[in-house]
Formats: sequence, C-alpha cells, structure tokens
Amino acid sequence: MNKYAIYHSTEAPYAYAKDMDTLTLRVRTAKGEVKKCEVYYKDKYMEKLPFEIKEMKVVAEAGLFDYFQANISVKRNRYMYYFKLTDKDNNVTYLNERGAKSDNIEAYSYIYPYIAKEDLYEEVPWLQEAIAYQIFPDRFCNGDPTINPEGVLPWGGKVTLNTMFGGDLRGVIEKLDYLEELGVNLVYLTPIFKSNTAHKYNTSDYFNIDPQFGTVEVAKELVDKCHEKGMKIVLDAVFNHSGDDFFAFEDVLENQEDSKYKDWYFIDSFPVSKEKINYYTFGPNHSNMPKLNTNNKELREYLLNVGEYWIKEIGIDGWRLDVCDEIGHDFWRDFKKRIKSVNSDAVIIGEIMHEANSFLKGDQLDGIMNYPFKNAVGDFFGHRYINANEFSNILGLNRMLYMDSITKQMWNLIDSHDTKRFLTEAGNDVGAMKLAVAFQFTYLGIPYIYYGDEVGMDGGDDPQNRKCMVWDKEEQNLEMLDYYKKFIKLRKENKVLVYGDYKEIYCEDNVIAFSRRYNDDICIAIFNNNKSPETIKLPLIGKVQDLLNDKSLIIDGEITLESMEVKILKVN
Repeated sequence: MNKYAIYHSTEAPYAYAKDMDTLTLRVRTAKGEVKKCEVYYKDKYMEKLPFEIKEMKVVAEAGLFDYFQANISVKRNRYMYYFKLTDKDNNVTYLNERGAKSDNIEAYSYIYPYIAKEDLYEEVPWLQEAIAYQIFPDRFCNGDPTINPEGVLPWGGKVTLNTMFGGDLRGVIEKLDYLEELGVNLVYLTPIFKSNTAHKYNTSDYFNIDPQFGTVEVAKELVDKCHEKGMKIVLDAVFNHSGDDFFAFEDVLENQEDSKYKDWYFIDSFPVSKEKINYYTFGPNHSNMPKLNTNNKELREYLLNVGEYWIKEIGIDGWRLDVCDEIGHDFWRDFKKRIKSVNSDAVIIGEIMHEANSFLKGDQLDGIMNYPFKNAVGDFFGHRYINANEFSNILGLNRMLYMDSITKQMWNLIDSHDTKRFLTEAGNDVGAMKLAVAFQFTYLGIPYIYYGDEVGMDGGDDPQNRKCMVWDKEEQNLEMLDYYKKFIKLRKENKVLVYGDYKEIYCEDNVIAFSRRYNDDICIAIFNNNKSPETIKLPLIGKVQDLLNDKSLIIDGEITLESMEVKILKVN
C-alpha cells in the first residue's frame, strides 16, 4: 500500500461538522489501491466502550487519488477515531495521528474535541435553489435616456474600453418580466456605485449610486420588485481597491505625507504621483485603482459600514466580492460577522479564480465564482482539449477541496465579463454550448448565466464580451433561449438536481455520465461529447423517464446517444 498517498487532517474539508450531531470525515488514498476503508470511532471520554465501526464510501476518483467519506455521530459530539484501510491483497494499514502504520495504538486516535454551535457552518437557506443571472448594467437595457452620460453611443454600437451605452437600473426593472419568464431567481449586478468608467470597478463613492444608473430610490424599487417576483438580488463590492478619485486618495494626492488617509493605501514613496505610480495598485499598475490597506482600522470600519449600509438601506440579499483573494482572511471574517448580523440569510460570494479552500472553511465566504469549473467545461466541451477522464479528474479534485455544503453553493459559470463568451471559445459551435449548459444545470452547484448567453451572444476578450444585450428577436438565437428555459424548468421541477449527491457512473473517451440521488429520487445525466453516436454500458436495467423528451425508455444495461447528445433520465 502506498502510504505516501494516504492523507487525513482534523480540519475541513477532511473533518468538519455537517450539523450539531454529525461529523463528516474524508480520507485520501492512492487511486485503485484500497478496496475498503473503515472508520472506528467513539466519544473520546468513553474509554471503556468499544469503538463503533462504519465503512466509508468512495466519493471521488480524481487524479492519482481516491477519496473516501463517511458521516459519524456520537452522543456528546466529542470524537476520537482512527481508520482501517484494506488493500486488494488484504493487507491492512491503520491511520491515526502518528500516520499510516501496520499496527494501531488506540491512544493515538485522531481527536475532534467538540462540535460547537458557533463554529458550525450554516448554509444560505435559499442559495442552492438559485439560478443566477449576471448583468453588466451599462450594456443590459437603457430604461431612462434622460440620465444618459455624455457621449453615449447608440444601442448595439461598436464597443471599446471606454464607450458607454446608457444601460441603467430602470432598464433592469423594465426587463424583470423577461428574467421571470426565463426562470432565473437571482440577479447579480456588477458595480453600480459612482465611478467614471463603464465597468465601475474604480469606485469614487461607495455610498451613492452612479447618476448614469439612477438613484438610491430607483435601486430600492429594483430590489423591491425583484423580491415581489421571488428573485434575490446581489451587488458587487470592490474593497480591494478604490478609484483614484475616491475622497481618501484625492486627499493623499493633495496633502501627501500629511494626509490622514495615507495609511489607507500602500505608498511606496512621497510625493505620490499618478504618473510614476509609486503606490500599490490593482493589477499591473492600473493608476486609477490604488489598492486599499484593509488592515487599517479606520478603513476597515468604513468598508464594513458600506457592506451593512446597502443591506439595510435597500434590502439587497448579499454581496459578490471583487478580487477578494487579495484581501486578508481576518477582514472577511469581520465582514461575514457584520453582514450576517444584519441579515443571517445574506449570501457572500467571492471572486477567486483558483483554488480557494482557505476562504471556504465556513468563517468567511459562502462560495466563489467557480472559475475552475468554467475552465474545465470550456476545455472539455468548448475547445475539446481534454478527454472525459481528464475532465472528471479536474472536477473531482475541485470537489474534494471543499466541504460538501460549500460545493453545492458554488456559482458555476461558463463565462463572464472577465472572459471570452463560451460560444466564441467553442468556435460558435452551438451544439458544444448546449452540452455545456446541460452539464451546468445538472452538476453540483448554482447554474450561472452571463447576460445574453441565453440568446446566443458571442464575444472575445474585453471589451467584446461586454457588448450590448440583443433585444431584437430577429437577432436572437431563439432555439438557444428555449434550451435555457427547458433546463431551468427541469432543474426547478427536479429537486434531485439541486440537492442530490453526486456519483460518476461512466467516464471513457469523450463520454461522461453521473447520477444525482436525493432521498428516493435518482437522475442520471449522460453527455456524449463526440461527433459520432456512442453506445455505452450503464449499471441500469429497467424503465426510466427521458426528461428532455418526456417519454419512457427501457434500459437493459446500455444506451446509445447520438452525436453531441445529452440525456437526462429519471429512474422510476
């Protein structure tokens, strides 16, 4: 047995409280080597009682590893436990605090001292049923031309980094019926606070709506009307950096070393100069986005007040946090405490484009924009760079980074305002995009739509990915729109696709299949990412319901899929 591959830790995601009565444990082993993994456990103070035994199940086969998992319970929530691993040759290895050993000494068992209620991660109660829709306000809909900024271009004109088209909050309000008909129930707006750019990621005033978008009263109307339609609404907070015309940075430029706000930023030297850029900025020397020092107590309190203010003032349902991985964990712990004290059901989602376990242990974020998912889906369905096995490995490793509850709250995008649109990535292959959408709506996590994807919008790198929303039905891909509506309806009508456990059941060449199980309901999703028909074997015999075609099928251990076809089967 390869003992170097065996791993466990008493911290999430390898050990964490699922609820007050349940401890979830996870063990990593070399792939294909361990045929049985058991956990021996009991109350750590009940020394004379025998250990209870529970067999663990394989929940992921990813890369070089298998991952076993089990839920255990003891009466007083005080745990001691160790693991017994048996390989295919019946060799036994024990895993405890001293590592992987041939013999076990119970005194060296792992200890999970106590499940404390205040340490328990509480899921956002509404989030798993969300279907998110991202809006870039300037490019969505112009509902009030009287507040257009100077130099606004005609709707649908050529985009550049600096062009503005007059989209506003009134426009979003006017299109809520469209969003309701589409079926989305979570609206996410990129920044709407005062700024001199179209994207608004260089904030000049955190406590005022940009005049080109409307007023606080219009923002409140938007939130209220979303709530009337059963939709949640989330705003974008930019706390990593401010705009260069934010009052504090303007004071630094004016008063230099005498500015009382100089410690709100990272100044390399004085005098501060936007030409020299002798201060820390967002990205590669973006002079108009000086980086904020969230370790400064006054600034920290200012930003926490911003987060609290908009939830109280207009009733938003949470925040998406820009570049949040470049801000310290301690700030986000304080941010979560402040926000949840105002609205315990508010959601906090981070923009992190890579592995984010240190932010997702339950004390900071509720989830992230799942760019690793986006990249894997793009590489498999879009570019076809990778096969099903590589695709499965990437997703499996991503799932094993986090607690199960966090995985189910990830925002699973296939593109955004920071990437090429999926259709462009896929060479305008609508069939490839349909497969990606189907996977997005049946996999673990929150399906996430970037405005216009549902009508077949394309676009390369910024700013081409931020073109004006296409409202003319003659220019929309109505087949794609119907396809999105079908999968939104499918997900809403089948809670197994929301809450169900995930198990991969087939993965060869360019075909992947998985099951979702929730209580007595089972759905199987099968994806043929080949340009030819494929017949595959499945561990399934009997009658199933083909949910996409609304008909019954008889499966006798195998099924045939046409080229680039997906099947969603409900097991009777």
